[in-house]
Amino acid sequence: MKHYDITFVGHMCMDEIVPYEGKTYIAVGSAVLCGAVAATRIGKKVAVVTKMSSDDANILEPMKELGIDVFLVPAAQTTHMRVIHPTADVDVRQMFQEKNAGFFTIEEMPDIQTKWLHLAGITDREFTFDFIAGLKKKNFHLSTDMQSFVRQVDPKTREIFFKDVPDKKAIFGLIECIKLDIVEAKILTGMDNLELAAMAMDEWGCSEIVITQSEGVLARVSAVTYYEQFSNSSIVGRTGRGDTTFAAYLARRMEYCEAESLKFAAALVSIKMETPGPFRGTFEDVLARMQQKNNI
Repeated sequence: MKHYDITFVGHMCMDEIVPYEGKTYIAVGSAVLCGAVAATRIGKKVAVVTKMSSDDANILEPMKELGIDVFLVPAAQTTHMRVIHPTADVDVRQMFQEKNAGFFTIEEMPDIQTKWLHLAGITDREFTFDFIAGLKKKNFHLSTDMQSFVRQVDPKTREIFFKDVPDKKAIFGLIECIKLDIVEAKILTGMDNLELAAMAMDEWGCSEIVITQSEGVLARVSAVTYYEQFSNSSIVGRTGRGDTTFAAYLARRMEYCEAESLKFAAALVSIKMETPGPFRGTFEDVLARMQQKNNI
């Protein structure tokens, strides 16, 4: 049986990007990609469990080249997204899930041991409540990205809408560490203040909550709140911000306290946001950014 520090579970995805101006292009994207690469580059032993068509297995090669063990669950098709930017504001977008690889099942999970099992979904078409409960029964330490439930696919139009999650309190009760962004936090709690939203969710049964926004990242752990500002000089690599932040936080949290882990995650993702694509820096780069920020 293989042992890992973090195992990321979620769909790989082919994104068709339709920019406000310019040509449409295809890019490989997913929460598991950004998270797994970041954790690996800072020294963690990482696995990815993904469900997709075997015909597209070539898109997994960049992760394998970094030493990430990839477990491919065969599906009839790979998840495809169409992302339309109707204005020059890159944060304004319409998203459609035109193909979906299907829900994960307990029977499809490989026989592995891992310190953390992170559910990094793209939409609500990946993880059922029964699947999460089954993982909990197997005594996995679970974390999740709430976009896996807030992003809901319309069964007819395939458009993705951000909506409240009826089972949110039950999900929080099964998860040990949860990641959201400020939009998802507001949808779930009705509050757009990071700390107030975290305090509200704190009562739902999860003792460790991480919330990102454009300026920085908040963590609430055992009823204590911490906050770190980002130090990026540009946002050309903004896509994957939350996935990268949380992966860095979870990786650092294995050996360090929540305050130190949050500083580390903020520094790492600040570097990542200055370059498109997954994090390409080193552990030493992150420590240097932390020192630079402290000296300012």
